[in-house]
Amino acid sequence: MPTPPETPGPPGTPDVRVPRLTGLMATDAREAAARRGVRLVAPDRPGFHDVVVDYVVRQYPPPGVEVPHGAAVTIWFDLGPGEGEGGAGVREPRRPGPPDGGLHRELDEPGHGPEVPAAW
Repeated sequence: MPTPPETPGPPGTPDVRVPRLTGLMATDAREAAARRGVRLVAPDRPGFHDVVVDYVVRQYPPPGVEVPHGAAVTIWFDLGPGEGEGGAGVREPRRPGPPDGGLHRELDEPGHGPEVPAAW
Protein backbone atom coordinates (compact mmCIF):
# COMPACT_ATOMS: atom_id res chain seq x y z
CA MET A 1 0.00 0.00 0.00
CA PRO A 2 1.50 3.41 -0.98
CA THR A 3 2.51 5.76 1.78
CA PRO A 4 0.33 8.90 1.98
CA PRO A 5 2.13 12.19 1.36
CA GLU A 6 3.50 13.85 4.44
CA THR A 7 1.31 16.52 5.97
CA PRO A 8 2.09 19.21 8.49
CA GLY A 9 2.42 17.99 12.04
CA PRO A 10 -0.50 17.70 14.44
CA PRO A 11 -1.96 20.78 16.13
CA GLY A 12 0.43 22.14 18.69
CA THR A 13 3.51 21.18 16.65
CA PRO A 14 6.05 23.99 16.93
CA ASP A 15 6.37 26.27 13.95
CA VAL A 16 9.62 26.39 12.01
CA ARG A 17 11.11 29.17 9.91
CA VAL A 18 11.38 28.60 6.16
CA PRO A 19 15.07 28.59 5.14
CA ARG A 20 16.45 30.67 2.27
CA LEU A 21 16.59 28.21 -0.62
CA THR A 22 16.93 30.59 -3.57
CA GLY A 23 20.39 30.32 -5.09
CA LEU A 24 21.08 26.85 -3.69
CA MET A 25 21.67 23.76 -5.77
CA ALA A 26 18.93 21.11 -5.52
CA THR A 27 21.00 18.89 -3.24
CA ASP A 28 21.76 21.74 -0.83
CA ALA A 29 18.12 22.88 -0.86
CA ARG A 30 16.95 19.39 0.14
CA GLU A 31 19.46 19.30 3.01
CA ALA A 32 18.50 22.78 4.25
CA ALA A 33 14.80 21.90 4.14
CA ALA A 34 15.35 18.66 6.05
CA ARG A 35 17.35 20.47 8.75
CA ARG A 36 14.49 22.96 9.24
CA GLY A 37 11.75 20.35 9.16
CA VAL A 38 9.94 21.38 5.96
CA ARG A 39 9.38 19.34 2.81
CA LEU A 40 9.99 20.52 -0.72
CA VAL A 41 7.67 20.47 -3.71
CA ALA A 42 8.96 21.27 -7.21
CA PRO A 43 6.14 21.54 -9.79
CA ASP A 44 8.57 22.19 -12.66
CA ARG A 45 10.70 19.11 -11.86
CA PRO A 46 8.63 15.94 -11.44
CA GLY A 47 11.81 13.96 -10.72
CA PHE A 48 13.00 16.58 -8.23
CA HIS A 49 14.50 14.07 -5.82
CA ASP A 50 16.91 12.92 -8.57
CA VAL A 51 17.95 16.47 -9.51
CA VAL A 52 21.45 17.40 -8.33
CA VAL A 53 22.91 20.54 -9.88
CA ASP A 54 19.92 22.68 -10.89
CA TYR A 55 19.67 25.97 -9.00
CA VAL A 56 16.59 27.15 -7.10
CA VAL A 57 15.46 30.50 -8.56
CA ARG A 58 12.22 31.03 -6.62
CA GLN A 59 10.50 29.75 -3.52
CA TYR A 60 7.18 30.09 -1.70
CA PRO A 61 6.69 30.82 1.13
CA PRO A 62 9.59 33.26 1.34
CA PRO A 63 12.50 32.79 3.74
CA GLY A 64 11.85 33.56 7.40
CA VAL A 65 8.11 32.86 7.36
CA GLU A 66 6.93 30.61 10.19
CA VAL A 67 5.12 27.47 9.02
CA PRO A 68 4.07 24.27 10.81
CA HIS A 69 6.72 21.56 11.05
CA GLY A 70 6.44 19.34 7.95
CA ALA A 71 4.77 22.04 5.80
CA ALA A 72 5.48 22.12 2.06
CA VAL A 73 7.74 24.77 0.54
CA THR A 74 7.38 25.12 -3.24
CA ILE A 75 10.57 25.76 -5.21
CA TRP A 76 11.25 26.44 -8.88
CA PHE A 77 14.48 25.78 -10.75
CA ASP A 78 16.50 27.61 -13.37
CA LEU A 79 15.75 26.40 -16.89
CA GLY A 80 18.36 24.01 -18.19
CA PRO A 81 19.76 23.79 -21.73
CA GLY A 82 17.01 23.16 -24.26
CA GLU A 83 14.24 24.16 -21.84
CA GLY A 84 12.04 27.21 -21.87
CA GLU A 85 11.46 27.79 -25.57
CA GLY A 86 13.55 30.94 -25.96
CA GLY A 87 14.88 31.71 -22.50
CA ALA A 88 15.78 35.39 -22.72
CA GLY A 89 12.86 36.46 -24.85
CA VAL A 90 11.96 36.82 -28.48
CA ARG A 91 14.87 37.63 -30.76
CA GLU A 92 13.15 38.51 -34.01
CA PRO A 93 13.64 41.88 -35.70
CA ARG A 94 11.32 44.64 -34.64
CA ARG A 95 9.10 46.04 -37.35
CA PRO A 96 9.15 48.85 -38.11
CA GLY A 97 12.83 49.36 -37.36
CA PRO A 98 14.18 52.36 -35.48
CA PRO A 99 14.37 55.64 -37.40
CA ASP A 100 17.51 56.50 -39.35
CA GLY A 101 20.08 58.50 -37.49
CA GLY A 102 22.87 57.77 -35.10
CA LEU A 103 26.01 56.52 -36.83
CA HIS A 104 24.34 56.55 -40.24
CA ARG A 105 23.87 60.29 -39.90
CA GLU A 106 27.38 60.97 -38.57
CA LEU A 107 29.46 58.65 -40.74
CA ASP A 108 29.43 58.54 -44.50
CA GLU A 109 29.42 55.24 -46.33
CA PRO A 110 32.92 54.10 -47.40
CA GLY A 111 33.95 55.82 -50.61
CA HIS A 112 31.40 58.64 -50.23
CA GLY A 113 33.15 60.80 -47.66
CA PRO A 114 35.40 63.81 -48.06
CA GLU A 115 38.66 63.27 -49.91
CA VAL A 116 41.76 63.05 -47.74
CA PRO A 117 44.88 64.48 -49.40
CA ALA A 118 47.51 61.83 -50.06
CA ALA A 119 50.44 64.25 -49.66
CA TRP A 120 52.79 63.12 -46.97
